[in-house]
Amino acid sequence: MVLGAAARVAIVGCRRLVCSSSHASPLLVSSSQCRQMSMDAQSVSEKLRNSGLLRTQGLIGGKWIDSYDKTTIKVNNPATGEIVADVACMGVKETNDAIASSYEAFPSWSRRTAGERSKVLRRWFDLLVAHKEELGQLITLEQGKPLKEAIGEVAYGASFIEYYAEEAKRVYGDIIPPNASDRRLLVLKQPIGVVGAITPWNFPLAMITRKVGPALASGCTVVVKPSELTPLTALAAAELALQAGVPPGALNVVMGNAPEIGDALLTSPQVRKITFTGSTAVSLELGGNAPSIIFDDADLDVAVKGTLAAKFRNSGQTCVCANRVLVQDGIYDKFAEAFSEAVQKLEVGDGFKEGQPSKTEKSCISPIHTNKRYFLCSVVVFFLKGAKVLLGGKKHSLGMTFYEPTVIRDEEIFGPVAPLIRFKTEEDAIRIANDTIAGLAAYIFTNSVQRSWRVSEALEYGLVGVNEGIISTEVAPFGGVKQSGLGREGSKYGMDEYHEGAKILLGGKKHSLGMTFYEPTVIRDVTSNMIMSKEEIFGPVAPLIRFKTEEDAIRIANDTIAGLAAYIFTNSVQRSWRVSEALEYGLVGVNEGIISTEVAPFGGVKQSGLGREGSKYGMDEYHEIKYICMGDMNRQ
Repeated sequence: MVLGAAARVAIVGCRRLVCSSSHASPLLVSSSQCRQMSMDAQSVSEKLRNSGLLRTQGLIGGKWIDSYDKTTIKVNNPATGEIVADVACMGVKETNDAIASSYEAFPSWSRRTAGERSKVLRRWFDLLVAHKEELGQLITLEQGKPLKEAIGEVAYGASFIEYYAEEAKRVYGDIIPPNASDRRLLVLKQPIGVVGAITPWNFPLAMITRKVGPALASGCTVVVKPSELTPLTALAAAELALQAGVPPGALNVVMGNAPEIGDALLTSPQVRKITFTGSTAVSLELGGNAPSIIFDDADLDVAVKGTLAAKFRNSGQTCVCANRVLVQDGIYDKFAEAFSEAVQKLEVGDGFKEGQPSKTEKSCISPIHTNKRYFLCSVVVFFLKGAKVLLGGKKHSLGMTFYEPTVIRDEEIFGPVAPLIRFKTEEDAIRIANDTIAGLAAYIFTNSVQRSWRVSEALEYGLVGVNEGIISTEVAPFGGVKQSGLGREGSKYGMDEYHEGAKILLGGKKHSLGMTFYEPTVIRDVTSNMIMSKEEIFGPVAPLIRFKTEEDAIRIANDTIAGLAAYIFTNSVQRSWRVSEALEYGLVGVNEGIISTEVAPFGGVKQSGLGREGSKYGMDEYHEIKYICMGDMNRQ
């Protein structure tokens, strides 16, 4: 189960909702100003509306619908405060209907061949690329990042759909050497079911495609809850998914009242998996607290360039941004000077304005889109604690949510502020870097191959960049350790999160139950609606339940919250495969009653546990996946 590859931006949002209608007062009061759109933004919005990509309704069962009580949320441009659109403010009723729609769509979507699902995803990828300009404009409108960076996110986000369109055809199982001559042991990977995907605002497209791509490729259906700050990109992507042939109900999008939507997804027995990138309402942990470590032997230009990219991309508002820059004594002063000069050259402004990166090669600082009050209060606290400002340190003259790129000493923050922390030895750097509850990404800069390996292995982080500041890619696993999330997204490992392993043993004889201290009991005429049929009987009692058809047997067997082991007895090879695949259980015995063995995976689905024990899969539960990206490798 994935609760997110990183724990970042609030499940209930970082600013208050505005839910309004013609017959109701606002649900909550917005803390931001609401202005009418400027002519430039209005022109972009009109073009997007004409293209059919500016959607304001939720998507449930393949239909675009308003919230049931007609309430709406105002989506603002963070650079100007202008109102971009009013979108449906949905809650528990709409979410439950979206879940039901996904649940109904799951059997038909999961039964499609991998090749058929692959073709649908490939068409979706093609449409995302064909509309990259419009999608980039939409991201800049509602999220604020520079247009060039926004279009780059579209390419990055689309790459996950392309990757999983290909990976859908490579979901392989296993054949395990048996521990008895009359047995055959096989492992299948089957789609989990309905997935609830909760995504943040900082990458409104890529965070969705990184979750939805592997889910759909695996045969799962999805209910997406995008951030209420940036729902428009998610809705546009869903529109293109429909055009690509994703069937009604396989992909649903609901947005609005985040606590209600989140609760509905978490409590529904039909939702079999939650994939979540964000943080809870009680947490202000808004990043992976990533260190960038600069050793004395680092190439200064490479270190400055790499740290600049790792720190200030998306105004420092990504979960893998370098929140702490650790610099060794011997290079500290040189790096501080060179880094401050580079930061001073960064431009600050609206992503649509002339001279921004959409027109030039210069980097741009976009608006602060996190909890603005928290961000500014944090900066004030750091200054009161004695942090020395090397550059910046105040709101930008542009006003609104713009903040000057800042370099300070000895602190960390989620935004365009880079703290420089001095260290003496390699051991000091590792100790400081690991002294945090987070563990998503880390960066090191050194020309020593030996040091690069020592430090990479010692850092308690899921991703490590060596002489490289931009390390995220669709072909590598993305995820953290400690309190930076569970599971991985991206790469072949991202597919594993959406499959359950089912074990089939092909036997051919009845098994002796051996000695027992309790009198075996048989109860006949038990019906499928009796409690005995739905709950576990932990003892030597065997209820007999009559069924007529194969479909009846599967329905009765699956009508339970548990899903550890099932057994079927048939001489039909075809039926053994059909029923084994249809049973919602982690272990399936065919013509065999004793199926546990150390060489096969043991574990259930639904409410029968998480993970697997036994076999090679049991080892996976005790490993963290670390991805290391080595940069600057062309140096002679």
